Amino acid sequence: MTLPNLITIARLFMVPLVVAAIGAGRWQAAFVVFVLAGLSDAVDGFIARRWNMRSELGAYIDPFADKALLVSIYVALSVAGALPGWVAIVVVSRDVMIVSAIVMSWLLERPMAMRPLAVSKINTAAQIAFAAIVLAANAFDLPLGPGFDVGVLVIVVLTLLSAGAYLALWLRHMAV
Repeated sequence: MTLPNLITIARLFMVPLVVAAIGAGRWQAAFVVFVLAGLSDAVDGFIARRWNMRSELGAYIDPFADKALLVSIYVALSVAGALPGWVAIVVVSRDVMIVSAIVMSWLLERPMAMRPLAVSKINTAAQIAFAAIVLAANAFDLPLGPGFDVGVLVIVVLTLLSAGAYLALWLRHMAV
């Protein structure tokens, strides 16, 4: 058990806290916990790389913690009425598709290692930034204006591009 893994596990415990805060309408608390979760992700990655504390456990739980946080945030923001429900469905569907493809390849005895694609990294960064903006707008009563619609469009387009890229990769792998 390394320090980065402990930080990642702490991030996992932040997921229900931020969701509960959103559900209770405690937007400032939700924003603070979300920012702390984001900082913990940066810190655990820095420590793991800087002091060579990478581990197999960390390779699994870090992306799991990231996805748990993002999926939970988008669903909670949707349920709270801060995001359209269909946006959460797009975000969640992409992740379900990726996990399903991995499980299917494993069941068909054609396992494949999934590595983050560039479009996926951009998508994740955009999803985090947009969730933070929506949380901040609710926490500090800031108007989003037309930037909200632009943000939704960017998130949906990037999520669909990322899903398509992973689907193409998976199809090529399964065809060989």
